[in-house]
Amino acid sequence: MADTKREIERKYESDDAALPDLTRVPGVASVRERGVTHLDATYHDTADHRLAASSLTLRRRTGGADAGWHLKFPVAPGVRDEIRAPLSDTLPDELAALIRSRVRDRELLPVVRLRSDRDVRHLLDDQDRLLAEVSLDTVHAERLTGEGGEARWTEIEVELADDGDPAFLDKVEKRLRKAGVRPSTSSSKLARALAETAPDTGPAGSAGRDGVGAPPATAPEAAPRHKHRPRPDGTPVTAGDHVLAYLRAQRDALVELDPAVRRDVPDAVHRMRVATRRLRSTFRSFRTVLDRAATDPVAADLKWLAAELGKDRDQEVLAERLTQALDRLPADQVTGPVAERLAAWSEARHQRAHHQLLAILDSRRHLTLLDTLDALLADPPLRKKAGARPDKVLAKAVRKDFGKLAGLVEHALELPPGQERDTTLHEARKKTKRTRYAAEAAAPALGGPADEAASDMKALQGLLGDHQDSVMARRTLRELAAVAHAAGESDFTYGVLYAGEAHRAARAAEEALPEAWSAISRAFPF
Repeated sequence: MADTKREIERKYESDDAALPDLTRVPGVASVRERGVTHLDATYHDTADHRLAASSLTLRRRTGGADAGWHLKFPVAPGVRDEIRAPLSDTLPDELAALIRSRVRDRELLPVVRLRSDRDVRHLLDDQDRLLAEVSLDTVHAERLTGEGGEARWTEIEVELADDGDPAFLDKVEKRLRKAGVRPSTSSSKLARALAETAPDTGPAGSAGRDGVGAPPATAPEAAPRHKHRPRPDGTPVTAGDHVLAYLRAQRDALVELDPAVRRDVPDAVHRMRVATRRLRSTFRSFRTVLDRAATDPVAADLKWLAAELGKDRDQEVLAERLTQALDRLPADQVTGPVAERLAAWSEARHQRAHHQLLAILDSRRHLTLLDTLDALLADPPLRKKAGARPDKVLAKAVRKDFGKLAGLVEHALELPPGQERDTTLHEARKKTKRTRYAAEAAAPALGGPADEAASDMKALQGLLGDHQDSVMARRTLRELAAVAHAAGESDFTYGVLYAGEAHRAARAAEEALPEAWSAISRAFPF
């Protein structure tokens, strides 16, 4: 089984092949030598360095207390999550799954071997507790592919102790800088090894130290097929530039969230589902920019993926909602094992949905969807208006989406309570999201008005979402009440909860929505 460790560390370079005196670091009572460890690590990647391009590292390492397979994901500058699996000859399946959204069908190859002599010191406080581990690493890097060479260097690494205060690293760094030590210009040993062992292709082909000379993690993206192109700094210019920039950000989120969904990280499913919906909505909102003949098949697969993600997410939202409602009830309104039954229902549904979702993420359809998105963004099917100024094209698309939303909301407000109104409000919620995402895509070009529109749509989405969640909660409560009744338990509390949800939905539709919609429709900036 793999386990995860959060690493908070900093790397340094020095012209001296020795560690400076660290006994004067504030808070350090003693420095304990732990001896020299010999480490031998082989780093694996695809031939086009897809992992390195995403700042991921995958290695098989012997030596030290943590020999085995290590997969590292960046969290923030100087912070990474290291997922460890026991030593074996081949890559463990659980780690292979975590990089599948990036690797897909590409073969993993040994690309670099790093052999290090690690001289370790422990920085301890006055109670002999570990504050940080400092190591002096003498590294020999050997490139295992192509015509790369070898490199040698020495670096200092400072890793914060588990549950340590990150501010302590600032104190260590201050002392190191006084001793002439400087922060490393490489983010990792692998990045430095790839740069310094790369084949010498001359100035035009040489890689920067941290650029690793690697291609992007997704397919190479050609310049948009219209007369304007983004500025040299990447700033979008045309309507097409802005739409493509938004689409790329959502594609990247889809790929990057895959490992978190697999690891069942809280909110990961929701965030991936949102990225999927943003992609699909953007294709539909900006049909004057992108050719529907190319985007509609992709949108169909995105709809399928969002539905699969929704099975887990909807259950999660319902469980939280019902649990909170139950906790608010007075004790004399709770009869029978309601909390226990709700918890069992939630856990069983979650486990089943999560297991099904893992199969979806490994499916041929999903992996093909990722490849298709890459190909579409590499050679986008742009229409004539993609090359136009963004203000008119993007504003018109937002305005059109809002018009469709307005028709649905106004129709729903005229309907009496019942299934037809519930269905219409649910459709209005979908159109609210679509209008919001269109405004988000337009915001870099249109500024304040688009930001204001997106904010208003987010608020309206929350209101309509609460109504729809109430509809789903009442359906679930009827099911749970029937099961409880069949088991000989009281169904009284389920009825109380049902009545509360019905009242909450009525207030949202009949009081909060008319007022909110009146304010939004009057102030809508497009």
